[in-house]
Amino acid sequence: RGWGCSTSPRAAKRPGLRRSKTRSVTVLRTSCFAALGGALFFLLGVCLLNLPDPRQQPFPLTEGEPRDVTLLLWTHPFGRYRRLPDCEARFGIRGCVLTDDRRMYPGADAIIMHHREITTNATALPSDPRPRGQKWIWMNFESPSHTRGLRRFEGVFNLTMTYRADSDIFLPYGYLVPRLRPHANAPPHTRPRRPHLLAWVISNWSESQARVAYFRRLVNYVDVDVFGRAGVPLPEDSTVVRTARRYLFYLALENSQHPDYITEKLWNSLLAGAVPVVLGPPRENYERFLPPEAFIHVDDFPSPRLLAQYLLLLRRSPALLQRHLAWRRSYSVHLTAFWAEHYCTACRAVQNHRLRTNTITNLQRWFES
Repeated sequence: RGWGCSTSPRAAKRPGLRRSKTRSVTVLRTSCFAALGGALFFLLGVCLLNLPDPRQQPFPLTEGEPRDVTLLLWTHPFGRYRRLPDCEARFGIRGCVLTDDRRMYPGADAIIMHHREITTNATALPSDPRPRGQKWIWMNFESPSHTRGLRRFEGVFNLTMTYRADSDIFLPYGYLVPRLRPHANAPPHTRPRRPHLLAWVISNWSESQARVAYFRRLVNYVDVDVFGRAGVPLPEDSTVVRTARRYLFYLALENSQHPDYITEKLWNSLLAGAVPVVLGPPRENYERFLPPEAFIHVDDFPSPRLLAQYLLLLRRSPALLQRHLAWRRSYSVHLTAFWAEHYCTACRAVQNHRLRTNTITNLQRWFES
């Protein structure tokens, strides 16, 4: 079971990749409890859903110690060089040799290829014959709306690595980590420390986006401080998280709506201690990653006017606001480290599934579903 409450609908199961073998995943499970809300609250539940745990092995463990593997990064994502991490020092993952030296291709156990570079022809696929048993990993963290040219890669890759929970190597933009000792006191979220109501940081503004259309309706009923390329520039010494710490609420509006596409916009606001107001996949999808009261979904309200009224009510009612914050006693927020965590997570997956050689034959249909 998941966050496990009868009042919360379940996210529909999606077809996985077509393969000859069935993979297994480690599932996060925890107990759940329910909290009865006030006039504008529904019955809310807090329990952890059946998601693969990004911190655990995505494949069955091999016998004995993990064997050393060499993982070749074919290109640095978006052409931006970053120093490759020490997986053991940063994430406790031993036996990983990471390299971006293509001369290592013949002896590499796996190759990570980032979709943007291979689909825009910024780089070509390896032309040399693929060594026996070598895994090719398709890595992509953009939504289907911003992912082109999938058809040409049918039957090319062995493993997928994305934000989708049904990927071979699943790594979301962030996730919650259960606290070993839940905090007894309420989380710090006092009004003097958060003098402002609602903020939004946006760089990619397009009038065709659903989030921009919703924003234009919402500002008729409540003030929104907009930062980024489309608003007031962030101070040079500030970040999204630092800015959001001054606000009670933060607009975490995705640029497109797809299953599991829940980006750093949400996790930055949670890390800042603000309550995210989300627009993206349906509420039940968010509830696979978060307790139901940890966020406010725009679909919870028939209109932007009613959402604005609810936010203003919460500002006047600290007891009601705390219902959106109580989950913090039991969980901390982990923001995925791009791209170091991705490489080390992929290495761990390859260590524990070295013999797999089947290829993905329905990449486009799966990712666009």
